[in-house]
Amino acid sequence: MTERLVVVGGDATGMSAAAQARRHRDVSDLEIVVFERGHFTSYSACGIPYWVGGHVRERDHLIARTPEEHRARGIDVRLRHEVVELDVAGGRLRSRELATGTETWTGYDHLVLATGARPIRPALPGIDAPGVHGVQTLDDGESLIAALAAGTGRRAVVVGAGYIGVEMAEALIRRGYEVTIVHSGAQPMSTLDPDMGVLVREALQGLDVKVVGDSEVTEIRTGDDGRVRSVFAAGREHPADVVVLGIGVVPETTLAAAAGLPTGNHGGLLTDSAMRVTGYDNIWAGGDCVEVLDLVSGMRRHIALGTHANKHGQIIGANIGGGYATFPGVVGTAVSKVCDLEVARTGLREKDARAVGLQYVTATIESTSRAGYLPDAPVMTVKMLAERLSGRLLGVQIVGREGAGKRVDIAAVALTAGMTVAQMTTLDLGYAPPFSPVWDPVLVAARKAVRAVRERG
Repeated sequence: MTERLVVVGGDATGMSAAAQARRHRDVSDLEIVVFERGHFTSYSACGIPYWVGGHVRERDHLIARTPEEHRARGIDVRLRHEVVELDVAGGRLRSRELATGTETWTGYDHLVLATGARPIRPALPGIDAPGVHGVQTLDDGESLIAALAAGTGRRAVVVGAGYIGVEMAEALIRRGYEVTIVHSGAQPMSTLDPDMGVLVREALQGLDVKVVGDSEVTEIRTGDDGRVRSVFAAGREHPADVVVLGIGVVPETTLAAAAGLPTGNHGGLLTDSAMRVTGYDNIWAGGDCVEVLDLVSGMRRHIALGTHANKHGQIIGANIGGGYATFPGVVGTAVSKVCDLEVARTGLREKDARAVGLQYVTATIESTSRAGYLPDAPVMTVKMLAERLSGRLLGVQIVGREGAGKRVDIAAVALTAGMTVAQMTTLDLGYAPPFSPVWDPVLVAARKAVRAVRERG
């Protein structure tokens, strides 16, 4: 008897799960239906700032696989269909065709929830005014690019200073805009410790970006024509011809929560290691709508990254297809770039370590990404956290120029392996003067962390 797999959400997790399940099971054995409320499938939302900034020339370059390609592989993709209700007890869901309003119930044997995350959009006066843009979907990117091309002014305000905020700052600089970043934290990039965030702020200011911290936006003001004219925050007005929102995202679990599915402290769905929703044998979830295990702290957290989303989909599809796969967890690795500045982190920040009761030491060093005697060797700063008594690596943050960001992968592997900073000092890393000093900066930081452990442990 043919079973039916229904997928809610047609991007990274959803389409990876559908494609992987199809590889394992034939059309005669498993029918696959995907509901996607947008116009596209399998696209890179992470690439939108680079499309806006001109690094990516065409929208379609961000699309990994079109709906037509999925359909040719036996996957029934239904675009512009929004799922509005889950009947878990009855094993069915209700969808609405957005063009006509027609609603239909569809039964399922297996259900995959890949609803992603929704951008934080506070209920502020003027938040929906023309000229205010998000950058969550390809439709958002098209709308912003069209607005930038048609606009006459050259003043942009980015609200939020996380990864999306700083990446959008670069995109707007490349388009000739005067950019102001307004954010509520003491320093930009709250994913870093404040002492490392200072380096990001200084670099942004060096690019002529105005960075305004400790400023909660309370109003987006409009002109007589109804369009945005300024952002008001902490008693100051910042003129704007265009506003880009980069405040962050939260798990999109409205549908799941209404159906009684379990969510965690961060609002994400809870799953087991096979990506089944806790307590349900035939409901699966992955990507930005779930919480994942942090392998360093042992706590659950929400991390919205396409890397995890694609892995979740592969695992779900393999399990539905009759195989076996699990997702062990994450260490919280992320990297970003604004112009020539590279910013990376993995593991815990100081406040994360304190929150879970870990005693720690820190070590911060400055080095270069290649031998210092080579011309213009780019400088980087590396900060390392280690557990005070055991010396176990807890986290690494890196801010620098060319060759800095991807060095965080060394630390990510060490964290996953549960290595101590002493063990890290003996790692056999690649060396040649164009790529590294004799002692790689990450290992220099590890050596300093070893001394800190000895002194304080």
